Amino acid sequence: MGGARAVQHRDPGRLQIAPLSRMENHMPTTTHVTGSPGFSAEARRRRELPTAPVPEIAKGPQVPDTGYILDEIADGVFWLSDGQYQNMFVVHDEGVIAVDAPPTLGHDILRAIKRVTSRPITHVIYSHEHSDHVGAMSIYPGDVPRYGHSIVAQRLRSLGDPDRPVPTEVFDDTLTIEAGDHTVRLDYPGPNHSEGNSLIHLANQRVLMLVDVIFPGWVPFSNLALSANVPGYVALHDQVLAYDFDLLVGGHVTRPGTPEDVRVQLEYMTDLRATAEAALSSVDLREIMAPVDTGNAWAVFRAYLDAVAARTADELVPRWRDRLGGADVFTLPNAWAMAESLRLDLNSLGPFGTKA
Repeated sequence: MGGARAVQHRDPGRLQIAPLSRMENHMPTTTHVTGSPGFSAEARRRRELPTAPVPEIAKGPQVPDTGYILDEIADGVFWLSDGQYQNMFVVHDEGVIAVDAPPTLGHDILRAIKRVTSRPITHVIYSHEHSDHVGAMSIYPGDVPRYGHSIVAQRLRSLGDPDRPVPTEVFDDTLTIEAGDHTVRLDYPGPNHSEGNSLIHLANQRVLMLVDVIFPGWVPFSNLALSANVPGYVALHDQVLAYDFDLLVGGHVTRPGTPEDVRVQLEYMTDLRATAEAALSSVDLREIMAPVDTGNAWAVFRAYLDAVAARTADELVPRWRDRLGGADVFTLPNAWAMAESLRLDLNSLGPFGTKA
């Protein structure tokens, strides 16, 4: 369209799931189904406690009366946020490339674009399929190409949601969009937060967009961002650091991120994994079974899993509540998800291991 072209190609290099991560060396890339401590007494007790003060690193710009922040974070690259959700759009010689459409921003995205340019929207990009990030994609013109991973297209086709039209231009590994004076590269790193979640890189502007993986200044959302593949989610931290970028659009919370934010979150993940692994082997099943009906198999199992998560959180929260926002809020469910990945993906089964 108007001289723009998209080129799909394979990149056998840095984006393959390979032993790049310090943790990935020990974490196979099997799919993992996450869970939660749910409504256990411990989870309820923690929710009733006052939350810790939000550290300065987690704070972003104040949302103005318009209801959204609009900031040109690089040449022609605009970041849009309502304080909870984020997306971006890119203005090129011939029009606008719009990436994602969180419903909480909705038509504010179009209003923000009109504040910047009268040029038409020429391309639409899906980071992944989840409705909290692409549930308003129907606001964009229906006659422009829509780009997304083949797994995203397959999933949206099966859902049949009119607010999330199926991508018309799909890729499996890497796709490059050349539009006017801008080049945008879409890379698929393998399953992570979702099965088709992809990175969006503007190398010339040194901007990277990756949704629901890095949460600048904050711990990951509950249950490690509800990730479909925890080993892939963990491995992606080091893969992100292999890119040349200055700013990262993460899709959530209060501000864009930096490479340092990625390094800090990787440190949190490393600490979380080591602490959860220790708890899996140190929690005494006999001790926690004392108040439990031993005839209730699920009650016994839940007591063990909750005890592992609680012990992990009790150790981690004091180390992290002053370093990352929400450490006291989501470390317990993050510990639960990490412990389950260690059990099911790494065969770290604690008292439920192979019987002698």
